[in-house]
Amino acid sequence: MDNGTKNAPKVRHLVVGDEAEGQRIDNFLITRLKGVPRSWVYRVLRRGEVRVNKGRVKPTRRLQVGDQVRIPPLRMNEKPEGQGPGVGLRKLISRSVIHRDDDLIIINKPSGVAVHGGSGVSFGVIEVLRALNPDAPYLELAHRLDRDTSGCLLLARRRPALQQFQKLQLSGKVNKRYLALVSGRWRRDRVTVDAPLRKNELQSGERVVRVDPRGKDSVTDFRVVKRFEGAMLVEARLQTGRTHQIRVHAAHLGTPILGDEKYGDEQTNREYRELGLKRLFLHAWKLEFPWKDRRGGYRFEAPLPAALEEVLEKLS
Repeated sequence: MDNGTKNAPKVRHLVVGDEAEGQRIDNFLITRLKGVPRSWVYRVLRRGEVRVNKGRVKPTRRLQVGDQVRIPPLRMNEKPEGQGPGVGLRKLISRSVIHRDDDLIIINKPSGVAVHGGSGVSFGVIEVLRALNPDAPYLELAHRLDRDTSGCLLLARRRPALQQFQKLQLSGKVNKRYLALVSGRWRRDRVTVDAPLRKNELQSGERVVRVDPRGKDSVTDFRVVKRFEGAMLVEARLQTGRTHQIRVHAAHLGTPILGDEKYGDEQTNREYRELGLKRLFLHAWKLEFPWKDRRGGYRFEAPLPAALEEVLEKLS
């Protein structure tokens, strides 16, 4: 027998289970073909090599329980280079897990780690957790945090759990609280910013968010926690969840978040770097929401990282 033929990659057929009901076919493939480049997934979908119930499908096709998915052979020269996330990153994310059950994983995301790969980043939280849980049939981000923001990040381990959390977000029942150190001062202890935000792209290709009447409705509630000379520690509560919302709204008030290289003041940031602030001072410290069949719902808290606590001690 020709060994080349014997070992040739084969077509795979998978039956969709309860855990993937409602999931898009592109995400279904990315989840199950761990380590396979996204470019390969979208290429075979575009060519019609992936079939659902023997028919061609678009990447946005949502699956139902019992659907039969045909996956074309993955040839050796199409496998990704490298060995996946490094040991150091795996250990960092593994140590950051603060809760795990059948529905959810909550991590205290470190600053500087993206939530997913892309834009020059090979691996983010989702890729690392999939590598740490190779037998998990389902694992998806339930929401996002900026790369430089630390704190509570939620991932769903079942499709129904993701859908439940998304419904809670849309109905305003998810309470997200952030701590930020901002430059300057307000006369009042509580300030609400109701200013629409719009994404813009600069000539350099960098994407920024601006306050713009043509943008999406965006509301942030701020509360002063502690005042310092020239700065304030504030708590921010999101009523909406736009990209860079807290950062842009804080800057809109004339009190940008310290350490913010995109929306902050360069000279002020330089002064605080001398105090030890090497990152954006924005931390998602609390996440709470009701949950079906769980009395009292969920409440998670992530303490400020030691590096941020040290900055506050120096200011005091």
